[in-house]
Amino acid sequence: MDYFSSGGVRIAYIDQMPEAGTGDPVVLLHGFASTHRVNWIDTSWVSTLIRAGYRVIALDHRGHGQSDKLYEPEAYDPAVMAKDVIALLDHLHLVKADLIGYSMGARIAAMAALHFPDRVRSVILGGLGIHLVEGQGLPPGIAEALESQTPETITDPTQKMFRAFAEKNGGDLKALAACMRGSRRGLTAHDVATFKMPVLVAVGSEDRIGGDPERLAALIPQGQAFVIKGRDHNLAVGDRTHKAAALEFLSQTR
Repeated sequence: MDYFSSGGVRIAYIDQMPEAGTGDPVVLLHGFASTHRVNWIDTSWVSTLIRAGYRVIALDHRGHGQSDKLYEPEAYDPAVMAKDVIALLDHLHLVKADLIGYSMGARIAAMAALHFPDRVRSVILGGLGIHLVEGQGLPPGIAEALESQTPETITDPTQKMFRAFAEKNGGDLKALAACMRGSRRGLTAHDVATFKMPVLVAVGSEDRIGGDPERLAALIPQGQAFVIKGRDHNLAVGDRTHKAAALEFLSQTR
């Protein structure tokens, strides 16, 4: 892992080149309670993109993985986390990159596209459809479940799943609870209508967390939708058709 500073916050990242030694940069933004390894390496996204000739950059978001842990919800506002992405581009002396985000990472990618359009070539919003602009995606109670001293009493399946996922990944539960409270801010329909870059919205057909991809794509001038058939929020991440659609989309934006 390498590290850079974003406003004094130490952020961990990887930067991997294809065999040719060059390639257009793609930045991967993982989901809540995950890490760059769990979301992108273990699911073969990194190797797939490298084989396709891309330079692959992936970070552990603040509060996650090997990056600094913060305990105030305001430190995890999506606009603040989008600045981490731009700080990484600056650190690597990159003018522009494609962004691929999943779930929370997609929300951060969308915020970067809104506030830093000249730095974003294209965006793939995985696991986040219309709930980017309608509702907050994940149901309430997850932060409280992460902080619970009696996890065996958690009965809500989504709360239980995120608690188990965070523990499996060795997450800092207090930092993740703060992140959950601070990172839920979405965009408006007017916001996404201002996107100037191509955007692919890819959501599983059984995903009740992300919401309809086609409704969101219809709000974006250069929006496209891809339904990942038969997949829910968890299983859509590494689906081979998801990767294939992403590679096709990236090739179209060249």
